[in-house]
Amino acid sequence: MVGIIGIICIFVMVFGGYLMAGGKMAIILKALPFEMTMIGGAAIGAFLVSNSLAEVKHTLKDIGKVFKGPRWKPEDYRDLLCLLFELVRLGRQNPVALEEHIEAPDSSDIFGNYPRILADREAIAMISDTLRAISMNYDDPHQVEEVLEARIEENLHHSLHSSHALQSMADALPALGIVAAVLGVIKTMGSIDQPPEVLGKLIGGALVGTFLGVFLAYGIVGPFAIRLKAIGEQDGHFYALIQEVLVANLHNHATNICIEVGRQSTPTHMRPSYAELEEALKARKAA
Repeated sequence: MVGIIGIICIFVMVFGGYLMAGGKMAIILKALPFEMTMIGGAAIGAFLVSNSLAEVKHTLKDIGKVFKGPRWKPEDYRDLLCLLFELVRLGRQNPVALEEHIEAPDSSDIFGNYPRILADREAIAMISDTLRAISMNYDDPHQVEEVLEARIEENLHHSLHSSHALQSMADALPALGIVAAVLGVIKTMGSIDQPPEVLGKLIGGALVGTFLGVFLAYGIVGPFAIRLKAIGEQDGHFYALIQEVLVANLHNHATNICIEVGRQSTPTHMRPSYAELEEALKARKAA
């Protein structure tokens, strides 16, 4: 919702201010289809050349996040802490029983209590792979922490690709606007024998290219890239929380302490309160 309001504000303030200053939309509207074809077509073509088909699909899918916001909400962080609590506690009480859950998460009644987390294959794989490695005596806290850090970094790099792709497009748009403007000037020079009122319209149309390139770069595409980067980094905290709890478990801290370590490492605006988490854990214990 905030994203939509922001876009409306951009268009209203830019074009509203232009009209209030006495500007006329006729020249812009007449030149817009041609300039957009040149600038937009070149930008899209460059985007396709510099990205694979999978990366293009990934970027197009991620654009919706600009309006939806981060995937993980405060209740998801609370549920993740509850899930890890159940798994860590079971792993200490009955390691054999834990194997049934980590080997088949889709049929696990523990994972099944948290459908949003279960739907994220990477989160489930990170939890299951780490707990499985612990059961195979790969339990050096520092080594496990390094492995998880590398995995999280790779996931973050992949999630930020859309942001980098859009930022590259934003960087190119002003130059593409200049290209369109130069072509407009060339067209104008071919009509140099026309009266001033005709030349004025031709030059105005050419300048629309420069305006459009800069406007799209700094008003639309650039902010989209910045927003996607912020969302990717914020969602990355979800996987970092998994690392914190599982590494604390390897240090043989009490289960409640492991979960508290995870709670403390949760971003402030997503962190459940101590009382809220305790209530949720009591509910899970009772269940």
